[in-house]
Amino acid sequence: MRIAVVGATGMVGEVMLKVLAERNFPVTELIPVASERSVGKEIEYKGKKYKVVGMQTAVDMKADIALFSAGGDTSLEWAPKFAAAGTTVIDNSSAWRMDPSKKLIVPEINAASLTKEDKIIANPNCSTIQMVLVLAPLHRKYNIKRVIVSTYQSITGTGVKAVQQLENEYAGVQGEMAYKYPIHRNAIPQCDSFEENGYTKEEMKLVRETQKILDDKTIAVTATAVRVPIVGGHSEAVNVEFTNDFVVSDIQNILHHTDGVVVQDNNDTYTYPMPMYAQGKDEVFVGRIRRDESQANTLNMWIVADNLRKGAATNTVQIAEYLIAAKLV
Repeated sequence: MRIAVVGATGMVGEVMLKVLAERNFPVTELIPVASERSVGKEIEYKGKKYKVVGMQTAVDMKADIALFSAGGDTSLEWAPKFAAAGTTVIDNSSAWRMDPSKKLIVPEINAASLTKEDKIIANPNCSTIQMVLVLAPLHRKYNIKRVIVSTYQSITGTGVKAVQQLENEYAGVQGEMAYKYPIHRNAIPQCDSFEENGYTKEEMKLVRETQKILDDKTIAVTATAVRVPIVGGHSEAVNVEFTNDFVVSDIQNILHHTDGVVVQDNNDTYTYPMPMYAQGKDEVFVGRIRRDESQANTLNMWIVADNLRKGAATNTVQIAEYLIAAKLV
């Protein structure tokens, strides 16, 4: 199994390599790929050194699977070239997510829709993945009408530059700014650029991707995405209105038996999800599960996950694992 990791020197690429190693993914040949300025650099994987190659070299090497985390423009240009060479691409950027001809996959929810013909597969946005993993089993049982979500997103979602900005601000050092404002002791109500409707791209990803993954355009979603000075993962306050009524203990039980979800919900012991505990873990954590007493058939939840792992690298690797298990590659 020849595996190319495109964007191997970036923040998500490094986590992808870590996840591949941790999960003992069946790599017979690793092809680390990055931009021209990184070609020739060495990366380490399972105690062995590998030289980074450029995009065209990687295409010519005809990997079985290419895990992409190199930005939307790179994916738009190069994913079709890899696919044309027979490589199955799993892309972590926003480039292909809303393309009607491409599948948007969270393995626990909709991997069964994949076929051998799917040569470019889209990995959803980090904040969407953790939310839909919790929503999917509840939608099947109670039918979701509307979702209101407010996110509290880690700076790691922006990248290395944002982590450096926060560290500089902690230390009182002037440096390059990833954001228009300081992030230390601050919350910035803007993740990504603004669209014409006044929402940011991140907010609209939560709307559009949720409907596509759950295969239901009738689900109304509205979002506010906020960047906070956190490293461990993204947190979300999620309010869900169902068609059918529910019992809170049944919701907890359903989520307790959902693959990839961990329920942390005990007020007596102050047990609830927090990014500092989610960091480095692959599961999605849910707690503060309670009825919205202001409206019928409505639920409040708090959902947390490591955005670099289940929100990006782990989900990508899980898609690749499914392709192998289902003999699609």
